[in-house]
Amino acid sequence: MAAAIAITAPGLAAADAPRGPDVSSWQHVDGTGIDWFQVKASGHEFAMVKATESLNYVNPYFIQDCLVMRAAGVSRGAYHYADVRQSPEAQAAFYSAIVLGINGPGDLPPVLDLEDAKGLPAGQVIDWTHRYLNTVQALTGRQPIIYTYPNFWRTQMANTTEFNHYPLWIADYNGQNAPGPLPGGWSNWTFWQYTSTGRIPGITGNTDINVYSGAQGDFDRYANSVGFGSS
Repeated sequence: MAAAIAITAPGLAAADAPRGPDVSSWQHVDGTGIDWFQVKASGHEFAMVKATESLNYVNPYFIQDCLVMRAAGVSRGAYHYADVRQSPEAQAAFYSAIVLGINGPGDLPPVLDLEDAKGLPAGQVIDWTHRYLNTVQALTGRQPIIYTYPNFWRTQMANTTEFNHYPLWIADYNGQNAPGPLPGGWSNWTFWQYTSTGRIPGITGNTDINVYSGAQGDFDRYANSVGFGSS
């Protein structure tokens, strides 16, 4: 799949654009580790790792993955899976405390994975999202990235345009060279998750694969922006 993405017109993913997986405990099949040195050697420059969910879940492989990623030279991102039924401020604090050690050079900004409204009305989820993002930015010093699906945003978020100043990580498995029309008034995407069935050396089984668009400028500079008041 990745090899087919080679068109370089505006808004499309260049063949040489930085790519990388996103992983959670599901990629540790039967407790197996991820060989991040193989991941790096196969040409993948970054990875997003699930850190936390709701108020009480920490990915049991998060720390070990982050340590080996640093040793392998893989830029690290960390995401929180939102539970919009629970306090956004408390979840932001929980996430920020867990990922504090990866808010340094080579690390990507914090990520909010927002894909389940838990049956709540759009207005309530929108308010939750504002409060979560504001708290994480205050705690980490970096503008968060929003991960979502087009259909979720258009239906469960009422296609609100209130967040289109945040970098967008969009999931769209369309088999094309770019995501489809973006939701929420976004004019560009920063990361695109283009498959959920990718195969990468060093990772057992299928994994999501993502590409960086360049929307935030040079990738290494973006990953090297340190939070807590600096930029």
